[in-house]
Amino acid sequence: MQPALADAAPGDRDLIEMLRGGAHEPAFAQLLQRYEGKVYRLCCALLRDTTQAQDAAQESWVRIWKALPRYDERASLSTWIYTITRNRCLSALERRRALASLSDGPVDDEVQALHAGDVTPDEASEHDDRCALLRELVELLPERQRRVLTLFYYEGRSVAEAAEMLGMPAGSVKTALFRARAALGEQLRRRGLDDPRLWLETGP
Repeated sequence: MQPALADAAPGDRDLIEMLRGGAHEPAFAQLLQRYEGKVYRLCCALLRDTTQAQDAAQESWVRIWKALPRYDERASLSTWIYTITRNRCLSALERRRALASLSDGPVDDEVQALHAGDVTPDEASEHDDRCALLRELVELLPERQRRVLTLFYYEGRSVAEAAEMLGMPAGSVKTALFRARAALGEQLRRRGLDDPRLWLETGP
């Protein structure tokens, strides 16, 4: 048994067999049905912009279709799809940063994160919806932490799934989750909002 078939998710083994038989069009139709939502959610997690995420997802599927005859089974289908998608998103981010540098200067997520503590309690109190406040604080996290936390909590992905989608070791995902939770906890404590009872119905 070849590596990709051995490592494939049970639902993908039939697709690998279809690809081996040259049935690319029906295999692509099944891939689109199974992974369309996951690809779009990964684009959303990486780009934080629904319009750009839609564009990146569409570009990813075009590239997946064109590359499908060359799929060599060295990686599982899901890993292969997520790798193409990540590359499209990284290209979109590079274009966005290049445009920003021509106008307002480069935008650095980690610099933005350093200003997370600049939001005063009075400003925070303007948010009647605690979920909106939590989302705002998540947006201020360093990029890696934000991506992992978004997939794990907001998208309900497991550590293993998040690791595969982001191309990271599972241990790195766990570390990023730990640091993200600690950072959010500190920001909530600064605002006097660290009582867990306040967030029982608000969490991601």
